[in-house]
Amino acid sequence: MRRRQLLAAGGCACALAWAGPVAGAPGARVVVVGGGFGGASAALTLKRLDPALRVTLVEAGASHMTCPFSNAAIAGMMDPERLVRRFDGLRHAGIKVIRGAVVAIEADQRRLRLAQGECLDYDRLILSPGIDFRWGSPEGYDPAAAEIMPHAWRAGAQTLLLRSRLRAMADGGLVVMVVPGSPYRCPPGPYERASLFAWYLSRAKPRSKILILDAKDSFSKQALFLEGWKALYGDMIEWVPAGKNGRVVAVNAKAGTVETDFETYSAALVNVIPAQTAGRIALAAGLADNTGFCPVDPITFESRLCPGIHVIGDAALAGEMPKSASSANAQGKMAATAVTASLRGRTVEPALGLNVCYSLLAPHYAISVTGVYEVRDGERANVPGAGGVSPLGASPDFRRAEADYARGWYANICADSWG
Repeated sequence: MRRRQLLAAGGCACALAWAGPVAGAPGARVVVVGGGFGGASAALTLKRLDPALRVTLVEAGASHMTCPFSNAAIAGMMDPERLVRRFDGLRHAGIKVIRGAVVAIEADQRRLRLAQGECLDYDRLILSPGIDFRWGSPEGYDPAAAEIMPHAWRAGAQTLLLRSRLRAMADGGLVVMVVPGSPYRCPPGPYERASLFAWYLSRAKPRSKILILDAKDSFSKQALFLEGWKALYGDMIEWVPAGKNGRVVAVNAKAGTVETDFETYSAALVNVIPAQTAGRIALAAGLADNTGFCPVDPITFESRLCPGIHVIGDAALAGEMPKSASSANAQGKMAATAVTASLRGRTVEPALGLNVCYSLLAPHYAISVTGVYEVRDGERANVPGAGGVSPLGASPDFRRAEADYARGWYANICADSWG
């Protein structure tokens, strides 16, 4: 396919990694934990590959609110309700959906324990638990502080809180964004958020300013973001890298202040994106290493610390494959293919992984990055010469087309993940 066709296809592209249903493993029980892009796509792929499997999806919520396009909802470009994905398509495919929180994984017994007291036995487990936060990084940032300085890095109540705080601030106020060091969910996400903050503020509160305090010295699609900020918003957005005193060491939610090594800033609105780990259940089950994330086999996504459990999505250490919705969707399919093969006593061949990431800087201005990832030297690594980023200096029509592709990608990957 031409690159633009591939980008528009988005989440559907990885479906080419499997060839269709195979003979069933009668009675085999596969449990998938987590109903986001990774878990939902894994559950659907399992059923498509092997309709005889007994597939159960466990999800704590009645629905899933997506992080992709949540920045657009925060900025008022779309209704937050449009981010909500429900599980009717999975049920229709024959997947049992249980609403509940997993409190323990008894790997030696191949059993899950749920908060409501129920136990689930499994033959294979796919875990897609998302992220948790390193509270106290930066100092002073804890769950109580998050109610004053929202992170909105897990979509839901925090998304709505940050949206309301943005609207409530006075014209002329300072917005401070605190960005962590890598790794974290959605590497370009903070900079898209700053862009859409600016889109809203330039119209509703044009005397305001956005200050990005970054624990890094560079970021994804940096040149494209800087070009777009200048063209769209002038000097409204200022980015301060770590090397120029951008690393935040502490916050005081009650005082509304943010501290770096040499400066203290007082802001009308503070958006703190804290350092992150794999979801809590992965940590409790001993699936994470000292990075806080889960090392996995790059072909099957089976845990390197606990055989029989496959970890996908933002919780996994997948080499150069980033923590994104597109990666999670692709990993869900690869893990499901590996599980199905394993239950039939077969091996699985390495499949290419695909990541497609769009960033909106305004409703009709977007940029993108794509990557293709092979298994090389025991890790997921970029395929040299594959993928790439949007060109610098592109025309307004090109940026508008990218924004249209972004919306098409979102619609496709949601349909591909939840049916």
